[in-house]
Order: sequence, then C-alpha cells, then structure tokens
Amino acid sequence: MIAITLYRNPAGRFIRLHCIGHAQYADCGEDIVCAGVSTLVITTVNAIGTFTREVFDSETDRESGLIDIRFQNPVEHDAQLLLNAMVLGLQDIQDRYGTKYSLLTFKEV
Repeated sequence: MIAITLYRNPAGRFIRLHCIGHAQYADCGEDIVCAGVSTLVITTVNAIGTFTREVFDSETDRESGLIDIRFQNPVEHDAQLLLNAMVLGLQDIQDRYGTKYSLLTFKEV
C-alpha cells in the first residue's frame, strides 16, 4: 500500500508531504495505481519547484517508494493550489481502487 500523509499547520497550509510504499495492485510495470500516484506526486513536486518560490528539502528512496518533502515555511497560495489539485487526483484514485492500495491522510501539526 502507498501511504500518503499531508501535514498542515493550524491555518490549513501544507508544510510536508510524505509518501511511502508500493500499491501492489499489479506486477511492477503494470501497476496503474502506483503509476497514477507517482505521476501525481512527482508532477506536483516538480511544478512547485519550477513555478513557485517555495523552498523545500526532499528525500527519496526508489526501493521503499519514499518521497518526503518538507517545506521550510507553510506554503503560499500557488503551492497550496497545486497540492490541493494533487489531493483531488489522489482521492479519486483512492475512491476508485480502495484503501488497500493507497491511503491518503491529513495531520495537523
């Protein structure tokens, strides 16, 4: 299962994105759930890095499926919008394929 956790401050601004695991919906190279989640997460992180001024640290590990993004400050409007769009896609995947393969959670810190 892919566990995706989005951390927000009390004002609702994102401060961290933590994604780990593999969906195991199908064999490697055939897993549409893993491909969908990966595409949404990686494209969102790349868009934030390219189109916003957000500063973040990242850690990745292909074997474990880790993508850990820690923003230096709560994100501003543009990154918030990109992350909210990512959430829509992740929720759709979870609704269609179930929490057995991907689980999206939110934590306030």
